[in-house]
Amino acid sequence: MRRTPHRLLRRPLAAAVAAAGLLGLLTAVPQAPPAPASEPVASSAAAETTATVFYSTRTRNWSVYYLHYSPDGGSWTAVPGTRMEAACTDWVKLTVPLGDAGGLKATFTDGSGTWDNNAGRNYDLGTGNITVQDGTVAHSDPCADAGPEEPEEPEEPEEPDGPNTASVYYATSTVGWSTVNLHYRPHGGAWTAVPGIGMEAACTGWVKRTVDLGSVAGLQAAFNNGNGVWDNNNGSDYTLAAGLTTVKDRTVTASAKDPCAAEEPDTEAPSAPTAVKATADGVAVVVTWEPATDDRGVTKYQVTRTGGTKGTVVSDTTSTVFSDTGLEARTAYRYTVRAVDAAGNVSAESAPASATTGEKPTSPATGTPLGTDPRKDPIYFVLTARFNDGDPTNNRGGSQHEKSGNAANDDPMFRGDFKGLVQKLDYIKGLGFSAIWITPVVLNRSDYDYHGYHGYDFYKVDPRLESAGASYQDLIDAAHAKGMKIYQDVVHNHSSRWGAKGLFTPKAYGVRDAQWSWYYDEKNDGFTYDGLTVEPKSGKSYYNGDLWSTAEPTGNTCVGWGTPTGHTSPEGYRIYNCQWPSPTSGMFPKALYHTCWIGNWEGEDSRSCWLHDDLADFNTENAQVQNYLIGAYNKYIDMGVDGFRLDTAVHIPRTTWNRRFLPAIQERVTQRFGAEAARNFFVFGEVAAFVNDKWNRGSVNHSAQFFTWKERKEYSADDEKAALEMYDYEQQQGTAAQPVSDNAFLKGNAYHAPDRSRFSGMNIIDMRMHMNFGDADNAFHNGKDSDDAVNDATYNVVYVDSHDYGPNKSSDRYTGGTDAWAENMSLMWTFRGIPTLYYGSEIEFQKGKKIDCGPTCPLASTGRAYFGDHLTGEVTASDFGKVSSATGKVADTLAAPLAKHLQRLNEIRRAVPALQMGQYSTEGISGSMAYKRRYTDAASGTDSFALVTVSGSATYTGVPNGTYKDAVTGDTKVVSSGTLTVPAPGKGNLRVYVLDLGGKNAAPGKIGAAGPYLR
Repeated sequence: MRRTPHRLLRRPLAAAVAAAGLLGLLTAVPQAPPAPASEPVASSAAAETTATVFYSTRTRNWSVYYLHYSPDGGSWTAVPGTRMEAACTDWVKLTVPLGDAGGLKATFTDGSGTWDNNAGRNYDLGTGNITVQDGTVAHSDPCADAGPEEPEEPEEPEEPDGPNTASVYYATSTVGWSTVNLHYRPHGGAWTAVPGIGMEAACTGWVKRTVDLGSVAGLQAAFNNGNGVWDNNNGSDYTLAAGLTTVKDRTVTASAKDPCAAEEPDTEAPSAPTAVKATADGVAVVVTWEPATDDRGVTKYQVTRTGGTKGTVVSDTTSTVFSDTGLEARTAYRYTVRAVDAAGNVSAESAPASATTGEKPTSPATGTPLGTDPRKDPIYFVLTARFNDGDPTNNRGGSQHEKSGNAANDDPMFRGDFKGLVQKLDYIKGLGFSAIWITPVVLNRSDYDYHGYHGYDFYKVDPRLESAGASYQDLIDAAHAKGMKIYQDVVHNHSSRWGAKGLFTPKAYGVRDAQWSWYYDEKNDGFTYDGLTVEPKSGKSYYNGDLWSTAEPTGNTCVGWGTPTGHTSPEGYRIYNCQWPSPTSGMFPKALYHTCWIGNWEGEDSRSCWLHDDLADFNTENAQVQNYLIGAYNKYIDMGVDGFRLDTAVHIPRTTWNRRFLPAIQERVTQRFGAEAARNFFVFGEVAAFVNDKWNRGSVNHSAQFFTWKERKEYSADDEKAALEMYDYEQQQGTAAQPVSDNAFLKGNAYHAPDRSRFSGMNIIDMRMHMNFGDADNAFHNGKDSDDAVNDATYNVVYVDSHDYGPNKSSDRYTGGTDAWAENMSLMWTFRGIPTLYYGSEIEFQKGKKIDCGPTCPLASTGRAYFGDHLTGEVTASDFGKVSSATGKVADTLAAPLAKHLQRLNEIRRAVPALQMGQYSTEGISGSMAYKRRYTDAASGTDSFALVTVSGSATYTGVPNGTYKDAVTGDTKVVSSGTLTVPAPGKGNLRVYVLDLGGKNAAPGKIGAAGPYLR
């Protein structure tokens, strides 16, 4: 398709930049030079009537070059534009008359349909000598030393002679510009011509320029990138003095030190850490503290422990939370912390904190993550409480048991448990899955939170999930014994409406009068809520007497405590202020919780406001909150889980993930289990983007792939400020400025080592494929369209539907039909990414049913119904995808067409490394869902190359010659001319032709027996 050379919309790009704002300081250059804050500008722009545009030919192979342009405010030239002339080696040029315009818009073309239009934005150029090289705009004459040229008008105005100069240093690290111009006027003098004079590189992160001031003592200045983006101090211009001045983040430092001078030795030690706390949890202690300060930055902390029989132990950490495990029972320990900077300066010792350990758990924490490449492991996703009930004694219905209709079905919301999951590990393994994603395990306090996303005590496993001999640790160990991983769903964004135990728990107003005694339980100081134990006075396991207070609590900040409102409950009872936790009532402290309601799901407030009235939004930019969460999840890392699924990841700034939570995970896994285990500890985030485009409504901050990358520049050391700076900067930079990756793509037929140096540590759920799985072909083409924007899409978690939505944001479980399900599965198990199945889909469980209707209908009528009825009986798996015996209802479940389909898909995927970890390409391939994949690993001697087609026919050209064997049928084809053609196998079926490379890389031939779809 011929590309459009320029936008029909003539609004300058610079104006769009100005409208959005960039860090609050970058604005667009107007048609005249930036005006001073209080007096007219005397501009020399009127004298500058031309622009000489130089264009680099080094990376082009065009035979002719045209400049297609429009002076600012004028009309575009006719396509293809004006032909450019040779200037010197690797450069062509054209001098353009501008009249009184201050610049021009430009694109370049070969006149035959190939265009360079700055990734669709057009180039915004100024006046004088301008160079455009590989998308970068600068201001110079690249041919100045190549021979005589026509004289150019001087770029700088003549300045009066005098004793004063100004050396101006400008920080580029906070604006991301590759070219910087200084546009200035000495006090009382004239402005330079737009865009000013070029600044030269001084050192990393800084450019500089020294200008003559004549007899005056200062200048007014603005800065720009030569392509229409300006920093003019929010329209006020900068006032700079003679001498050396630095400008960074709109902060001017006069008589400054040279930022590029050799740095003086750092001899200043950091401040001592403060607010050190130590909290015992069994035979572990969690130590937290407030960050120390340093003139050049703290790099790590030293935690010193005394006590016990092992004497003094010093441990290093880069976080402000430290989990000390494996301690002696009933022993007092004392901790102090010192801060260390990059120069090795050590702070004074903090004030000590002490904690005494409790009893050693009866089941020691023996878990160790399996530590293998997560791409090898297909994932089975279960809502633990709805999967299989192994222990009826821990079943609980909660306050909504009767109202919801669950009681009539004898179906309490907390029904399934770890014991039930352990009992059916062989069922999951028999289907061929080697990883299980489970819903959150922490103690929650919602009246209807069987799915676990309303955390209350993040340091405690919910007892409604555990049983004697089937603790969470027992589940992890049992799964590992079968070669299966456990991925734990975790929530960093919010707690329940009742806060987070150990961090902050609000008190709500309540009077146990005739109207409200049914709701407010009588306080029992000797009882601690755990969700399982029945409180004797109320007879409830969902007791709430500790949450209410008639007397106003000390330090209360809730507005209008206990005063009646004009509202009543549905029963007609009077409602009082501070009766229900709310972000806007002042009930939650601003330091620990955000205090606003979300207004725009694709706006900045989506990361800083409450999502719902029972999800209290953590202020994740606060160190105390960060410490609380890091300490909690370190506990589960220590138990040996194999990865985390990050709930509501989009609602936390990327800066906070990248600075705090993701490094803390890596550090803890490395500390406990080594670097290899850390590299394969699988972290995947839910960045919910329910649109069918590559970028979520054009917003990078709300797009899944954005979270797979490290930050592109430095931001404020303050996490809250950094979050806003990053949001504004990336929104302003837009989608075209985002990094791209070829980590998922073959180069021809060759696998190449992926570059993960800019990887953030977070992989993602493939929301775009999920949204399009109403049709497999749609999912395939939409998925691969986004892959160049993901750091490494071979790690994407791919599913059709989940506990939240079906494809196209459907509120129903997928009901596309068995054939469509089979086709979706065939694609997921052979395309890039990690295939994932929501429990029950192997028998189209609850297809077409509403996934969730809260407590307004029985769970049995929803997509979250209890699945254990389909698992009764006994099952034994001899290997992944292979069942040696099955009796009862579970045998019927395993005999279902899709279950058989899954077993064979898992067998095939497990036997062909290219299908697990390979890069892919569609180059030279005809066919709708057809691709080639390859994985090469020199260390293990692995080389796996496969040609795949799903449902339809395909022809592969330019592939390696040799013998190919189909893993589905066993068919053999010999390729001698680089071409292989495959007839259509039929809907849901596929072909996987593997190149036979001999030895350990020999093609396996037919894998498994023919089934309902793979035949």
